[in-house]
Amino acid sequence: MEDDLGVDEPDGGEGPRPEDEPGTGIVAAFGRQLKLVRVAAGVERAELGARLGYSASSISSYEQGRRIPPPRFIDRADEELGAGGVLKVLKEEVARAQYPAFFRDAARLEAKALALSVYAAIAVPGLLQTEDYARAVFRMQRPLLDDDLIEQRVSARLARQEIYDRRPAPLLSFVIEEFVLRRPIGGREVLLGQLEQVLLLGQKRNVEIQVMPVDREDHAGLGGPFNLIDTADGQRIAYTEVQDDSRMYTARAKIHELESRYGIIRSQALTPRESSEFIEKLLGER
Repeated sequence: MEDDLGVDEPDGGEGPRPEDEPGTGIVAAFGRQLKLVRVAAGVERAELGARLGYSASSISSYEQGRRIPPPRFIDRADEELGAGGVLKVLKEEVARAQYPAFFRDAARLEAKALALSVYAAIAVPGLLQTEDYARAVFRMQRPLLDDDLIEQRVSARLARQEIYDRRPAPLLSFVIEEFVLRRPIGGREVLLGQLEQVLLLGQKRNVEIQVMPVDREDHAGLGGPFNLIDTADGQRIAYTEVQDDSRMYTARAKIHELESRYGIIRSQALTPRESSEFIEKLLGER
């Protein structure tokens, strides 16, 4: 990985890249392979679906590349059809395809991170989002996403939360702007559920959640949101994202700058205990 590595995979105003869309790229290639293996095994779609607990229409969608199959489907289909690993070998690439192109490298690093530090200034971080909140966020996106793509993105976002079940548990730190926790994305009930989830996840021993109050006169985070990712090989990487453009940094000078900034932001925010009390107060107001 080069210093000051930019993972610049934005649409650049030209719309989604071909590999981002159902029906193309690795998703379509997997679908064609699945169909070839199924036909060679002499198994009808309905039969395969019945064996795996899926409808025939779902099997058809996977084969036509219109939907992205979950990893558990790929594993079981490979075994049921006697594919000898031909389907499983594509599992990781298919899983990556469920994320927009600009986030794929960050998602890969996040899934194996030893520690994450997240400063959130726009919306509740994806790792903390409820299903309803995530769906509301994607419904707000412009240009509009179609319903199938929204559900695909929601599933992918929730799948990222498997990080909480990893052992050894990664250390997760979040600093969230107060107004983010007050903005009723999806409506009042959705926000209430989201606040409750933030409180619940904040009780985990490896998770620290802090709120940055709006009345702070000193604020080191005016440059915008960013993440710091600690990898298993001892490297720290910074990730920034705005308007569906993303960038990763590995240059020591830039990392040091953002490390220092995050430390100052944390010192200016409420402590984790104060933050929990603050969120409880917000819930009481609604």
